[in-house]
Amino acid sequence: MTTSSGNRELLILTGMSGAGKSTVAHALEDLGWHVVDNLPPSLLPKLAAEMAESDSSIAVMVDVRGGKFFDALSSALTNLKISSIDHRLLFLDASDQALVQRFESTRRPHPLQFDDRIVDGISREREKLEDLRAQADVVIDTSNLNVHQLEKRTGEIFAEGMGQA
Repeated sequence: MTTSSGNRELLILTGMSGAGKSTVAHALEDLGWHVVDNLPPSLLPKLAAEMAESDSSIAVMVDVRGGKFFDALSSALTNLKISSIDHRLLFLDASDQALVQRFESTRRPHPLQFDDRIVDGISREREKLEDLRAQADVVIDTSNLNVHQLEKRTGEIFAEGMGQA
């Protein structure tokens, strides 16, 4: 795990669809972070360079909705490491059952569901994200957390000292 100089931090926020990335993004904004949603991963090094001019921490939400852009995330993370750009990777996960319930309650299709069942889309996504989850500095399982509990957990991890977990 690496953290930025001063109290600034670059956080890459990713994880399973329906696991609470938007909730975490809003909680980070409430903590004073600048949040960028669905930035093409190839732009991460440029954003990190811009961050050097900023006083605030930056969180970048990247997920499978980005399509072919998302596929560039692994190489972008490698480039950040090679360039010694300090960052952390936060991965949000939840059980298949919790994710199915969340998608059913919102009546929204899973982004990788296509013409199949919700659980098929979840399975595709879990397989696609397996290596990324293994690289994560912080993993939060949101299966048994409601929105307020997830916001509180985000604050516990990222408010004090800007990310000293």
